[in-house]
Amino acid sequence: MITIHFVEAGDAALEVQCKTGQSLMQAAVAANVDGIEADCGGLMTCATCHVYVREPYASQLPPPGDEELGMLEFTASPRNPNSRLSCQIELTEVLDGLTVDLPESQH
Repeated sequence: MITIHFVEAGDAALEVQCKTGQSLMQAAVAANVDGIEADCGGLMTCATCHVYVREPYASQLPPPGDEELGMLEFTASPRNPNSRLSCQIELTEVLDGLTVDLPESQH
């Protein structure tokens, strides 16, 4: 198990214990994290699992692929350099302590 920190737009934080091998989106949905809509269930067709990944983890992730970059053009909240789709982040031991900020809105 690893620990992930989800920070809401109002700075309220939620700490979640997660299994490795699943996506960040799956972990958020299983923990009922408000702010991760995941309308498409992780098929990368909606961009409603948008998160802002904090350092040092943002630079440790594999770069987003072309499909993810394309979907990030459709986020409801502003896209930042550290924007990612949580369905594309596989949780590993290296990401223990990962902190992500949730956008103000997914729609």
